[in-house]
Amino acid sequence: MRGGPSVLGIVLAGGEGKRLMPLTADRAKPAVTFGGMYRLVDFVLSSLVNGDILRICVLTQYKSHSLDRHVTTTWRMSSLLGNYVTPVPAQQRLGPRWYLGSADAILQSLNLVNDEQPDYIAVFGADHVYRMDPRQMLRDHIENDAGVTVAGIKVPRAEASSFGIITPASDGTRVEQFLEKPTDPPGLPGDPDRVFASMGNYLFTTKVLVDALHRDAEDKHSVHDMGGSILPMLTERGVAQLYDFNQNHVPGESARQHGYWRDVGTLDTYYEAHMDLIPDRPVFDLDNSRWPIYTHSGQLPPARFIGAGIASESIISPGCVVRGQVTRSVLSPGVSVEEGAVVQGSVLHDNVRIGRGAVVRGSILDKNVDVPPGATIGVNPGRDQELYTVSKNGVIALGKGQPVL
Repeated sequence: MRGGPSVLGIVLAGGEGKRLMPLTADRAKPAVTFGGMYRLVDFVLSSLVNGDILRICVLTQYKSHSLDRHVTTTWRMSSLLGNYVTPVPAQQRLGPRWYLGSADAILQSLNLVNDEQPDYIAVFGADHVYRMDPRQMLRDHIENDAGVTVAGIKVPRAEASSFGIITPASDGTRVEQFLEKPTDPPGLPGDPDRVFASMGNYLFTTKVLVDALHRDAEDKHSVHDMGGSILPMLTERGVAQLYDFNQNHVPGESARQHGYWRDVGTLDTYYEAHMDLIPDRPVFDLDNSRWPIYTHSGQLPPARFIGAGIASESIISPGCVVRGQVTRSVLSPGVSVEEGAVVQGSVLHDNVRIGRGAVVRGSILDKNVDVPPGATIGVNPGRDQELYTVSKNGVIALGKGQPVL
C-alpha cells in the first residue's frame, strides 16, 4: 500500500487436491479451470491486487507447471513501481526435503520475507471462489493490535469436519479456540447450529509469524501446518483474533452476492459453485467492473451460434461454436457442440468437442475430451459408474483427454 503499511502477500498454492480428481490428475488444484475462462488462483490474486497488495509470492509444489505458466504469463505487474506476482517453487532451502506442510512451506521461503521486510504478511489460500477486500481486514488487524487475524465465515455445524473451526471469545473478536476439522465443535452462542469456519486467509504481524514458524520448526510433534499448528499456537498465546467475513464489503456487489465464499475442494462443491454462476440473478456474478476477476483471456474470436444452435442460462466463452442445444452449463474457450447435440447442467473445459447427436448431462469434462457422435454421458447411471468418476451426489467427471466409451 503506497504511503501505508507494507504488506507482502503469500499465496499457498501447493495443494495436491486429491478430492478433485480427475481434474487434478495433471495439474495443481489452484490451476483448475473455473467459470469458463478463469483458474482458481485468479480469485485470490484478484482480491489481493484489487486490495492494493501488489507484491505477491505464490508458493507452488505439486504438478505446478500449468500453474507457474499461468501466473507468469497472466499476472504481470508494474516493474517500474516494484510490484510483482511471482510463482515460487519448492527450493529445498533447508535441506533435501519438500514441504512438510503449509507452515513449513513459508518457513522454507522466509528469504522472501527477509528481502521485502514487510510490516505485515497476508497468507491466503489459492483454491476458493470469492471476492474480498483485504484492506478492511488489515485495518481491523492493526486497530486491534493482533498478532494474527483469521478470516471466518459462518457455516452449518454439520459441515465443521471440513474446516478449521474458530471459537470466538465473549468479546466476539479474540479467538478462544482454533480446532482443525473437529467432528463435534460447540455451536455459536445464540446460533448453536452454526460455527465459524476459517477461510484459510490470515493476516500476520511479520515478527509474530516469523517467531511462530521458528518455534513450530523446533517441535518434533508438529504437523507444520498453518491451521493445524500455527493458529492453535497463537491462539494459546492470546494474540489471535477473528475477522467476520460478513463485515467485508466489496465495491459493486449486490446484497444477494454479499458474503459469497465457496470451498471448491470436491467435485460436488466445484460443480455447485458453477451452478451458482448461471441464473438470471446469480449469487456470485463474474461481471463486476468495480472489483474484477482478472485472467488471461487469450486471442480467440467471439462465440458463434450456428443454425439451430442455442444456449440458455449458460456461460459461453470466446472461441465456442454451438450448433446444438446448451442449457444451464458453463463452456470454456474453444468448446464445440455439434448439430443435434444436447448439453445440460454441465461444465466443459477448454476445447471439449460434443459430437453430433451426443447427450451430456450433469457432467464435468476436462480439456480436450472428445465425445463421439451419438454418445451419452449422464443418461445411464449404471454405465457411467462403471466407466467414469462419479461423485457422491452423482456428478460425472472425465479427466483431461479421457476417452469416451
